[in-house]
Amino acid sequence: MFIVSEFEEVVKVQPTHLEDDQMSRIIIHLNSMLANKVVMDVGLCLSLFDILEIGDSIIYPSEGAYFSKVRFRFVVFRPFVEEILIGKVKSSSSDGAVLTTGFFEDIFVPAANMQNPSRFDTKDKVWVWEYDNCGDTVELHMDIGETVRFRVVSEQFVDTHPGVDSGLLDTGEIATSKSKSPYSIVGTVREPGLGVIGWWTDL
Repeated sequence: MFIVSEFEEVVKVQPTHLEDDQMSRIIIHLNSMLANKVVMDVGLCLSLFDILEIGDSIIYPSEGAYFSKVRFRFVVFRPFVEEILIGKVKSSSSDGAVLTTGFFEDIFVPAANMQNPSRFDTKDKVWVWEYDNCGDTVELHMDIGETVRFRVVSEQFVDTHPGVDSGLLDTGEIATSKSKSPYSIVGTVREPGLGVIGWWTDL
């Protein structure tokens, strides 16, 4: 679910911070630049893991600030396909259910990936698994807020930069958007042991 990815970035320290501790300023800069951001084809960056190398600092006369090339590693959320994760139901519709891990909310379980047979309750706006218990149908609800075990079946990165050819972007480009999700996951609960965790303790 979590990986450690290596990056390289030129960090600019403003003249007003020249007397500050260099390492502290670099850490602040890197976290503000990447934390809670999606990097194309890498994943959702969470927090700085460590700094591997700080190059020589260069001060340009026209700037007054100094620039340092920094090689560092960041903790990244990017589960692998087929990995089993735990999330909570955020919302549901006839198309499927949206799950959240608490820090990542772009997880979608489409209707075709629900337990079979399932139906969408249009009144309560929840998915219901019609479980066959020795000939008797037991309705098991996937209510909002329920804890769910799911399997990752696919992931998608989308370049959300306006007016830019995504094929020309470096993999280090940061994608942010309010209208589109730059990184999303499709999951399934259509397997034994998957779905609402409470189902399997009650059966």
